[in-house]
Amino acid sequence: MQSLQIVYFAWLRERIGLPRETWETKAETPAELVAELAAREDRYALAFSDLSAVRVALDQELADFDAPLAGVREVAFFPPMTGG
Repeated sequence: MQSLQIVYFAWLRERIGLPRETWETKAETPAELVAELAAREDRYALAFSDLSAVRVALDQELADFDAPLAGVREVAFFPPMTGG
């Protein structure tokens, strides 16, 4: 088990209702973490229902959903950023 700080941005924060939380997890990747969270409550399942609309950063660096969580302290979820 590891303890992670999870940060939610934009509409993910609105759907989940929290800007951040601490979560104890056995997940080895962000994809496994998302599965844990989505199984937790409907609001998480809704927020993560379309992962093509979600990006992840591990310790403030963009990562893939299959990246290892070993040694990571913070996971952030946010929508894709667009330029303008």
